[in-house]
Amino acid sequence: MGQARWVVVVPMKRLRAAKSRLRGALPVVPHGELALALVADTVGAALACPAVAEVLVVTDDPQVTATVGPAGARVVPDRPDAGLNAALRHGVEVAVTDGDSRTWVAALTADLPALRPAELAAALHAVRTGPAGVRRFVADAPGTGTVLLATPPGVPLDPRFGVDSAAAHLASGAVPLRGGWPSLRRDVDTAADLADAARLGLGPATGALTGVAPAGPGRPD
Repeated sequence: MGQARWVVVVPMKRLRAAKSRLRGALPVVPHGELALALVADTVGAALACPAVAEVLVVTDDPQVTATVGPAGARVVPDRPDAGLNAALRHGVEVAVTDGDSRTWVAALTADLPALRPAELAAALHAVRTGPAGVRRFVADAPGTGTVLLATPPGVPLDPRFGVDSAAAHLASGAVPLRGGWPSLRRDVDTAADLADAARLGLGPATGALTGVAPAGPGRPD
């Protein structure tokens, strides 16, 4: 079957509008800096994942572009400018058009500051070795949201991110992945989520803002 070629698509709002429920979580840190750190660590972990051939970030924010582009991500503008799912569909269209018939695509949320590359690789491997032609997703730690939605070549991603997205993806025919993967499931929407992520071990950008010593290079398990 050959080696899967994964393109991970990460959508990111303009910083002023991103992660509104997290506003004030670090009172001495401007909110935009925290949102930027979350996406920087998420993208950094995805870039370090051996299963990932490319990370494609969909954003119109110049600070995000200036941060993730030099790190190695490909940045494309959010041409639809119509929300998260439209941005993802646009990113997938770019990835598939510029890729080849072997391209596997995954959507990853931009708020996973504790993400370990090995856990992302394990989830993508589970998709790759599972039933053919099936979309798979990973629910967040509470079980109601979605942190990862992945699809094999030729199968539309059909993202349903938003409120209760895990149920929406399940209803659309996507199959949940049951692996533990705590750092992959720990998205950050609130101050309590950020504290949980810190206990797992933050990436360097978020760790620097919180004063929590980040995990080492590559954030090994």
